[in-house]
Amino acid sequence: MAMAGRLRSSLPHFQKILRSDSLSSPQRSTLLCPAFSNPEFSRDYSSASPPKEQKVKVPLTMFGVSGNYASALYLSAVKANALEKVESELLDVVEASKRSPTFAQFMKDLTVPKVTRIKALTEICAEAKLSDITRNFLLILAENGRLREMEIIAKRFTEATMAHRGEVKAIVTTVIPLPPEEEKELKETLQEILGQGKKVKLEQKIDSTILGGLVVEFSQKVFDMSIKTRARQMERFLRDPVNLGI
Repeated sequence: MAMAGRLRSSLPHFQKILRSDSLSSPQRSTLLCPAFSNPEFSRDYSSASPPKEQKVKVPLTMFGVSGNYASALYLSAVKANALEKVESELLDVVEASKRSPTFAQFMKDLTVPKVTRIKALTEICAEAKLSDITRNFLLILAENGRLREMEIIAKRFTEATMAHRGEVKAIVTTVIPLPPEEEKELKETLQEILGQGKKVKLEQKIDSTILGGLVVEFSQKVFDMSIKTRARQMERFLRDPVNLGI
């Protein structure tokens, strides 16, 4: 997508920014991101507050630091009616970090001065034309030294957006990709199990170690129908002593 292309094209600016020593003054940090100078604004992800506060709830309970950040971002995105846009931008940033070793190292390296992190992300966000919510959220992560947790936070955020849309992620692991007809049949079967009001979102994974068959994971359930597991069960059965009741 276009935003992802702009994001990738802006990554070369990192090396120049990281080498720069022109941002040594604390005042410069305030100019770059004035909201961070006041603790009251440290969790204000949207650029402007609505006249009347909209009551919004996160559709699932999330715990830990990543859950807290993801929940806060979800609430802000819903209130700004920008949930899909923020989700797309967040996933593009994660993808960019996977494609660029420099960007990935920048996200994880806590030795990079805070002012430098903010300066770099400010330029990246401007170049990629990210929304105000996504930009402010990234800057808050930079301010709090949480950029290295970006991927897990994005994952938790996606879980919230899927719950919002009534989607249930199902992961099917096979040795080779499922043919379209079998994928459709599996999706319909899972849809029947889930019932109305839920929509199955199928994700395929390839793992040659299961030897054959498939493993389906969804709604905290695992259905292991792999040849590997069946072989282990058969091995245990053959090793167990046979009780003939004599």
